[in-house]
Amino acid sequence: MRPAPGEVLHFSEDPAIERFAPHVAATAQQPEAYVWAVDAARAPDYWFPRQCPRAMAWVTPDTLDADRERICGPGGGERVHAIEFGWLDALRTTRLYAYRFAASEFRPFRAHAQVAEATVVPLGPPEPVGDLVECHARAGIQLRVLANLWAFWDAVTASTMGFSGIRLRNAAPRP
Repeated sequence: MRPAPGEVLHFSEDPAIERFAPHVAATAQQPEAYVWAVDAARAPDYWFPRQCPRAMAWVTPDTLDADRERICGPGGGERVHAIEFGWLDALRTTRLYAYRFAASEFRPFRAHAQVAEATVVPLGPPEPVGDLVECHARAGIQLRVLANLWAFWDAVTASTMGFSGIRLRNAAPRP
């Protein structure tokens, strides 16, 4: 589930949103109100239940072979997403929807998102994303299920891999 050229996506567990108004998210690190969306490269970051903590890593042009081997492992591809066992049932059962928007209504925000500063209306009805595990499989993204995310996160952030952590405040405590 990725946006077509000229589009961005917003993922939600709510299939009944008709208009998206800018707001300041509870977890916002900036005071401005935005509508948030993602491009094709960042869409896989959101193939999860909203509150699910996840640690993600991917190969970049600057990634050292040793880091790729250590983080992704043999045959592990170029991207790995990790969650905790406590979130596996939610990953299997959450119904997630993708809302499509014209990319022209958004602008880049840092390296990870697209934002709109005015109310936007989806291009059509929300689309069910489907089986979230299968989304990862079809995209060739390794999905790792761990007892605790922190050792993986520490290894990823100390590597030359690209990385992102979302909702890590919901992860189990560090051992």
